[in-house]
Amino acid sequence: MKAVIQRVSSASVTVDGAVVGQIGQGIMVLLGVEKGDSEAAADWLAEKIVGLRIFEDDDGKMNRSLIDIGGALLAVSQFTLAGTCDKGRRPSFDSAAPAEEGKRLYDFFVNALRRQQVPVQTGIFQADMQVALVNDGPVTFILERR
Repeated sequence: MKAVIQRVSSASVTVDGAVVGQIGQGIMVLLGVEKGDSEAAADWLAEKIVGLRIFEDDDGKMNRSLIDIGGALLAVSQFTLAGTCDKGRRPSFDSAAPAEEGKRLYDFFVNALRRQQVPVQTGIFQADMQVALVNDGPVTFILERR
């Protein structure tokens, strides 16, 4: 399971011209689910992301978590994170979880985030989404868990 997390001032996801998820200050998560990923990996990622101290304290140091600042989280399924570009010019998605398993683990991840007591908004799994965000910093991290 791979997650790209970005500290944001705001973020939103739109499907067919309608905003389906929107947050102010917080974290935008793009989640890629791969074959062999588990609920344990989703739980670990959810806890890790919510607890990461990536927000500045009064001294300007990254020392506050999402919970500390009262922020929100926008979670978006990102199939292409499971892609590899090692050979040729066309990405391979052989390591991506099948759609049914990917949706199940994405939904599990979202519920694991909600159990962390933070506001969570989402995109729509397998939809053609337009994602907008203001990356604060910029601050971006990549987390992986098998």
